[in-house]
Amino acid sequence: MANAHERVEKNIGLLIILTLLVAMVGGLVQIVPLYFMPSTTQAVTGLEPYDALRLTGRDIYIREGCHVCHSQMIRPFRAETERYGHYSVAGEFVYDRPFQWGSKRTGPDLHRVGGRYSDAWHRVHLMNPRDVVPESIMPGYPWLEETPADPSDIQAKMRALRMLGTPYTDEHIENAPQALQGKTEMDAIIAYMQDLGTAIKTRR
Repeated sequence: MANAHERVEKNIGLLIILTLLVAMVGGLVQIVPLYFMPSTTQAVTGLEPYDALRLTGRDIYIREGCHVCHSQMIRPFRAETERYGHYSVAGEFVYDRPFQWGSKRTGPDLHRVGGRYSDAWHRVHLMNPRDVVPESIMPGYPWLEETPADPSDIQAKMRALRMLGTPYTDEHIENAPQALQGKTEMDAIIAYMQDLGTAIKTRR
């Protein structure tokens, strides 16, 4: 056995193959069972798929890199739940493709930000964060207020998400462009943030 172990250590190619094999088996053992657990695959009560405006806002949130500084995953630790609210559960993210969990917190976690501030507060904050949070280092996004929400590809996005399991109806998809008429990108991203984390609040 000692000789076999020594041969593995000295044979770089074999060591790499065996290391990858162990990592693959360990990963499968951890990940595959999650696909069969209702708590990770079924939406929590009260969770609805994003409507056209919120879905557009989510795409703007990603486009502008908000996810780089803000996580959307509250860990089940007292320090986190006292600051942000109820810890995040997997069933809240079944319609998020991709999810915005993140691990970098230059700014606070946003998973329970929905309903915490008014639309007017968010608008001022996005225009110039220091008007409401003087110590903020977040950049402003004033162009969102002037840029109309783009309805050109919303139906294609919703059809693609329906193929992946999001329960959009034909009516949802047909009416999507009308939901964006007269709306700005600022309206859309605020609508998205006002929805974050509200399904668990509905259950409490």
